[in-house]
Amino acid sequence: MNKIGLIIAREYVARVKKKSFIIMTILGPILFAGMMALVFWSATREGDQKLIQVIDESGLFENKIENTETITYQFILADVEQTKQDLIESDAIFGLLHIPKINLDNPEGIKFYSLQSPGIAIEGGIEKRIRGIIEDEKLVNSGLDQTLIDNLRAHVDIQTINLSDSGDESESNSGVAFGVGYVSSFLLYMFIFIYGMQIMRGVTQEKTSKIIEVMIASVRPFQLMMGKIIGIAAVGLTQFVLWAVMTTALTSVTSSLILDQPSTTEQLAMQAGGELDAEQIEEQNKAFDLMSITDKIDIPTILGSFLIYFLGGYLLYGALLAAIGSAVDSEADSQQFMLPITLPLIFSMMMISIVIQEPHGSMAFWLSIIPFTSPVIMMMRLPFDVPAWELALSIALLVAGFCGTTWMAGRIYRIGIFMHGTKVNYKTLAKWFVMKI
Repeated sequence: MNKIGLIIAREYVARVKKKSFIIMTILGPILFAGMMALVFWSATREGDQKLIQVIDESGLFENKIENTETITYQFILADVEQTKQDLIESDAIFGLLHIPKINLDNPEGIKFYSLQSPGIAIEGGIEKRIRGIIEDEKLVNSGLDQTLIDNLRAHVDIQTINLSDSGDESESNSGVAFGVGYVSSFLLYMFIFIYGMQIMRGVTQEKTSKIIEVMIASVRPFQLMMGKIIGIAAVGLTQFVLWAVMTTALTSVTSSLILDQPSTTEQLAMQAGGELDAEQIEEQNKAFDLMSITDKIDIPTILGSFLIYFLGGYLLYGALLAAIGSAVDSEADSQQFMLPITLPLIFSMMMISIVIQEPHGSMAFWLSIIPFTSPVIMMMRLPFDVPAWELALSIALLVAGFCGTTWMAGRIYRIGIFMHGTKVNYKTLAKWFVMKI
């Protein structure tokens, strides 16, 4: 056990002293905060103003398609072919919407011309506006007054309340839960993948440089493998803790600066002489509602689970990657074994979009229980209030999973680490696994 401790210390100290570790530990939170700020800015900024010319031969839509913050609809009386040519020659026109004479019961033939694909948002927005106008026109033709039609429309905002077994109520927000879960899953995937690959590269490099033969004279192969795995895990855990502390500090400073600014409803009212724009009030209420919902997320449970699933997932995949590193003579030779090992991890990231649609469904449950996919999927589900027994079962099976993979990897490692110039395939790995020495 003391020898394993020495190997752990060697791996840990050697890696945390590297300039790359120090630089990324400092830059990581800054880059992550910058990335999130860029995403938020991109999502909230207004796009470039676009001009869409409309030729309405039906006469039903003129002055009824409302402009948006980024799109201006200009109704014109012109030839369609000539306007299409103008569209090609002019940079000022984004697109041409041609509405022929249509049958309200079967509105066909509407076309949108542009030099580039308009995107889902623009295309869907045009379809939605045209559909709404057609529906209004059909209602008017049925004898209903336009004022009555407008009064019949309603905007519904559903408030989601979670009930506990004791009947206690707590407000939730699926959008916030998705954001927290996705970021946690992505970080976990990234950490497991990066540090698992470090194990494989480290083992391969030591094997090819013959350093391993000197080390094996003093320690058993299994001790060396476990020392490297745990040592690199400690490096990853150290970097994560430092990132968490620094990110929390940056977030706290940013939040305090924002909250200390005269941006509350009362302060804005004072600055405006007691008058506050309704849109400003609405934005302020949304901001404080989002903050109150975010406060209801069980951050300690998420952070604690993240550490557990990082260690469990890393040990599970790290042991297998260490076995592969010991079996090959170069990193290029390891590519044939990489996909089968990392496929479940990649698959779990691909399944997030399905799991989010029904976080408590059978698919989400089984993927969060199976050890090879549970780290990523369970972190995605946690913000949606996963039952305690499911979390406990998932962790227990993960522990059993990495114990099994570590034992299996150890049997391959003890032989593969001594082999040089051997053509390795799956049959060879199976032979080493069952071999007795």
